Amino acid sequence: MSKPAIKTPSGGAKATSGKPVSGSEASASQLIDARIKELNDWRGETLARVRALIKEADPEAVEEWKWRGVPVWSHGGILCTGETYKEVVKLTFAKGAALDDPSRLFNSSLEGSTRRAIDIHEGDPIDEEALGALVRGAVALNVSGRAAARPARSKK
Repeated sequence: MSKPAIKTPSGGAKATSGKPVSGSEASASQLIDARIKELNDWRGETLARVRALIKEADPEAVEEWKWRGVPVWSHGGILCTGETYKEVVKLTFAKGAALDDPSRLFNSSLEGSTRRAIDIHEGDPIDEEALGALVRGAVALNVSGRAAARPARSKK
């Protein structure tokens, strides 16, 4: 059995062994599909639901597979990760501390100065509108940050 493919920072894929993979290796989306199926419980259902909500909020979000098996959604930088644990599905927003969260979805990793997370336990309802707003806010922050980092061009 071959090792799963992950996306590298340059956008290419490599196996978790560090060796380049061929076009026959699974894409990040296929690996996320497989993870959802493999979980075969409330965590898989929850991961599938938040994945759909992320794609609905940002149809241009790119799915990636990083750190030996973590689903990641990016647009101009990482939006959030979708980690699964025994008792929780954790959505970690890379720049969550800078996002408005009037619905108070963030309930984990609150002490840090950059990231914020949402821990979803079995049976927890998902505030779809608020999650969509967080995703759109993360996209806006990433895109505005990229634009701000570009040097101004002189007009000659």
